[in-house]
Amino acid sequence: MSKSYIQQLIREGEHQKQDFKFAVNDARKIARSLVAFANTDGGKLLIGVKDNGVIAGVRSEEEIHMIEAASQLYSKPNVPYNVTEWNIGGKMVLEVDVEPGDQKPYYAPTEEKKWLVYLRVKDQNRLANKVILKVWQKKRDKSGIYFTYSKNEKFLLNYLEEHPAISFSKLCRLTKMRRFEAEELLANLIVLNVLEPDFSSTKTIMYKLKVIPKE
Repeated sequence: MSKSYIQQLIREGEHQKQDFKFAVNDARKIARSLVAFANTDGGKLLIGVKDNGVIAGVRSEEEIHMIEAASQLYSKPNVPYNVTEWNIGGKMVLEVDVEPGDQKPYYAPTEEKKWLVYLRVKDQNRLANKVILKVWQKKRDKSGIYFTYSKNEKFLLNYLEEHPAISFSKLCRLTKMRRFEAEELLANLIVLNVLEPDFSSTKTIMYKLKVIPKE
């Protein structure tokens, strides 16, 4: 059971909800994966598995301590997780499960001790920006949002009717809006399900009209 289960996970490869780690030698790096899963859709880490899917195995006790440090010392707030140990042909693989967090945003530190917010996008951990942070803040605010349909909103929606997406910097440049105004506009439209962030670019987060599936 354990071998076939782990092998099936490995066959899936790395994706939005799964990441492989050969070993845990830096709790801060593991913390980034934990917070990325917690800030997005949840997911699992398979520790003791190489990027190519080869099972290398780990010394479970040491790795478990490192995972605990990642959650308790290098995640704000602490990211809850569950660890399952699997013995695959004499090699230990750790399955670390993380649920979508209910205290977003979760932060993890860089090597320079700067605390940042990470998201899980496909098979990568990506930095969140201020727009995404505002979206979470607005979704937590039970008083709702104040929204006016101004010339800037009209321009943006008309632009996106003719173009697939727009970057934050281009929106500011075309509308002459100040940065905090553009952040507010984009966050409001995301919360209202008019826009959605587009992570297909590896350089920056884009914004596009949200497509509502037909019933």
